[in-house]
Amino acid sequence: MRKCVIIGAADIKDYARAKNYLRKDDFYIFCDAGLKHAEALGMKPDLIIGDFDSYSKEEALKQGIETIVLPCEKDDTDTVFAVKEAMRRNFAEFLLVGVIGQRLDHTLANVSILYMLDEAGKQGRILDDYSEMQLVSGSPVRIDDTCAYFSLLNLSGQAEGVTITHAKYPLQDAAIHCEYQYGVSNEVLPGETAEVTVTRGKLLLIKIFA
Repeated sequence: MRKCVIIGAADIKDYARAKNYLRKDDFYIFCDAGLKHAEALGMKPDLIIGDFDSYSKEEALKQGIETIVLPCEKDDTDTVFAVKEAMRRNFAEFLLVGVIGQRLDHTLANVSILYMLDEAGKQGRILDDYSEMQLVSGSPVRIDDTCAYFSLLNLSGQAEGVTITHAKYPLQDAAIHCEYQYGVSNEVLPGETAEVTVTRGKLLLIKIFA
């Protein structure tokens, strides 16, 4: 199954790192001004989506690529609509790039997409210049020692049965409540692969690049 890569308009400084996550046979959705990244990423859109409040609609349409034009006044952001459209097309794995930027409201809204995907039984990751994000819920997640740090954040309710192995700060059957974030800046033991499991609830895993 092809991975769906959704490109947003937030700045990308490290294109080389981003390209390591991309494959030619991925399905690429560029959202509005995310089109500014197409040349640097070396990938062409399969689908363009946007209300074109930050990119020329005429420039997008003249590419001759399938384009969905959205109204400016709507409930879904361009990125959320793109994810929903890709789910309608039966994609199961998602990578979001260019969706973490200076607008904290947009950043938090885009992080919440990981929860929407998880609820739908899909796999989702977010990549920015400094980190990679995904959810830990029903299945164990492994973390190799190439990342400098990793953090586990609970954004809602209480996560229970939290177990971390092969890390500097291990946990066994612990609880992390959204009001007290003590799972920040852990480290994988050298030469090891850490593993995180959660029996109830969800945790946001953020792997920080070296």
